[in-house]
Amino acid sequence: MRSPEIIRLPNGQVMVKRFSLPRRFEHILAIVTFVALIVTGFPQKFDTSNFGHWVLGLFGGLDNARYVHRAFGVVFCLHAITHLMVAILGALRGTMRMSLLPVTQDLRDAWQNLRYYMGYREHGPKLPKFDYRQKFEYIGLVLGGLVMVASGLVLMYPMLLAQFLPASLIPAAQVAHSNEAMLAFLVLVIWHIYGAVLSPEVFPIDRSIITGYVSAEELEEHHAQEYDRLFPHGHGPHHGHAAAPAVVAQTPPVAQQVASRAE
Repeated sequence: MRSPEIIRLPNGQVMVKRFSLPRRFEHILAIVTFVALIVTGFPQKFDTSNFGHWVLGLFGGLDNARYVHRAFGVVFCLHAITHLMVAILGALRGTMRMSLLPVTQDLRDAWQNLRYYMGYREHGPKLPKFDYRQKFEYIGLVLGGLVMVASGLVLMYPMLLAQFLPASLIPAAQVAHSNEAMLAFLVLVIWHIYGAVLSPEVFPIDRSIITGYVSAEELEEHHAQEYDRLFPHGHGPHHGHAAAPAVVAQTPPVAQQVASRAE
């Protein structure tokens, strides 16, 4: 399994690669696709409102909005299939850590964190690379995405599927598609945007998903278990070490920019 890329900047700051280039590209693709689906889908859900009519008018009418919605739906479907296939193959070949899958420790971490917030613990738990909140978002995205893909395909080809499946599946798919879209939108606005943009810990934005790097200090503060895994036995930056064998000599420009902005 390939070790994360750890670098020391000229100013002495140690940076850890948290997200690879493919994962960052996936994030951008998910943003573009999600926004396009929301903009073209919600006006159809609220087509009796003045706002819905106005947005549909921007696309030249309902039919054009549906074409755009379906096109991005296909992109979303292909993205979901590719993501799952890469994850499954990576797990089978042992080249990918399944660090986003929930484990029983996540329940204990959530309970210990709740006790910490309520003042019953002096310190919060040591969290892994992705904590229970991030795993909840990820699993919700995957399961919700499967619902959207399945229901969307039913709505795209209702006459074809009605030849083989009960016709009652079509209105059921419409309800599931519409409500899951609303749930995903609310989770994004209330939970994800706060955690990645508005939270005092990352404001004005968590740049790690953009640059791919996070400082060792941030990693130790928010994901101490992952920090201990990468810097074992006192070999961390605070002990005067450069992270030993995982450090590379060259400094990626994007990481240097992040560090300069943080100073």
